Amino acid sequence: MTSPPSLPDPGRAVPTGRLSRFARFGGLATGIAGGLLVDGARQLAAGKRPALSDLLLTPANARKITDQLSQLRGAAMKLGQLLSMGGDDLLPPALAEILGRLRADAQPMPVRQLDQLLISEWGKDWRRRFERFDVRPIAAASIGQVHRAQTRDGRDLAIKIQYPGIRASIDSDVDNVALLIRLSGLLPATIDVARMLAEAKRQLHEEADYAREADCLARFGELLADAPDYRVPALHRDLTTRNVLAMDFVKGVAVESLADGPQAVRDRVMTLALALVLRELFDFGLMQTDPNFANYRYDAADDRLVLLDFGATRAFAPEVGERYRALMRAGLAEDRAAAAETMLDIGFFGADTPAQHRDTIVGMFDTGMATLRTTGVFDFGDTSLVTDIRDDGLAMARDRDFWHLPPIDTLFLQRKFAGLYLLGRRLAARVDVAALLAPYR
Repeated sequence: MTSPPSLPDPGRAVPTGRLSRFARFGGLATGIAGGLLVDGARQLAAGKRPALSDLLLTPANARKITDQLSQLRGAAMKLGQLLSMGGDDLLPPALAEILGRLRADAQPMPVRQLDQLLISEWGKDWRRRFERFDVRPIAAASIGQVHRAQTRDGRDLAIKIQYPGIRASIDSDVDNVALLIRLSGLLPATIDVARMLAEAKRQLHEEADYAREADCLARFGELLADAPDYRVPALHRDLTTRNVLAMDFVKGVAVESLADGPQAVRDRVMTLALALVLRELFDFGLMQTDPNFANYRYDAADDRLVLLDFGATRAFAPEVGERYRALMRAGLAEDRAAAAETMLDIGFFGADTPAQHRDTIVGMFDTGMATLRTTGVFDFGDTSLVTDIRDDGLAMARDRDFWHLPPIDTLFLQRKFAGLYLLGRRLAARVDVAALLAPYR
């Protein structure tokens, strides 16, 4: 096994057992509680009556929570990353800081822990398979890290390796993060999140099964075999297990790094990303639902979008796509009554949602569709276009008595759509969305 000349970050071991992970959460809780008592006593002495959520989410506690969750990795970190996607306007500032830092604070495993894991997956002589295996990961995320390697038969690979103990810790990690969110005051006490938490656990168990992801990777390779504008890395099953996923190493740059690049390149990347999600929804009935920017790269040499990470792949029934098709048609036709009826079917609001909130939601959708009914081009960099939508959404969100949880399929779809919007905003892309929608009307 070879490595670069130096390893500036030796990594931090991932706690693997349920008890050790519970102890980390327990130690975190103890440390926060101590600070809470001191800060609370200080503010009471000054004649103030601080809220519990204000005491919990101090800058010092934010640093403690971020450090512990980034060391735990796994579901604790994954949920933080998902919640932080574009939620800074709605989250308490300290919680937004915690979750925002989690997008970049994953730390690699120490080399010894990495070696022990690969021995368990490939056997004690696993190094014999490789001409080179870089122990410094090229990427480290919430559930696993990625290494570049060259096999003795000449294959250039990216090998995703899951942190040990992640699968066994998912349920308890989700419960612990849910408690943090409850204490933060982010969600009203009247919201029943049991269904959402159960789905989060199910989804994370699927993402932690690399054998399942391998099948999804291979399936997308088949579905996009006729699309030269996209590159899906080829799967290497001989090195793939439930905890290790081997695929082609594909060159490319992070899509968000294109933010200062030529407008034509930014527009093309965003056009390809939107065209793909439409095919996923209307043609494939299968979507990679994780909106993380790291799941896309741009291959400038061949001018194509590289697709990575299919752990969050989700199948949708045909009627889901048909409902969204009906909503698109209503929006383009400026038929607010039909749009409202379809939104109810999709689950954007419920039958008991007050009329003013229904009207607000339909109005936000109509505002977003207005540009497509005229020029057809959506300018993601035009912040004035979304100011009214954002303000209406924030005003409605503050009316916490009427918060609504849509169906799970809708949640996953909207998460992907919102992530694509954030990517478009980052790139300040201009896309002829009407032309992309035309084949599906």
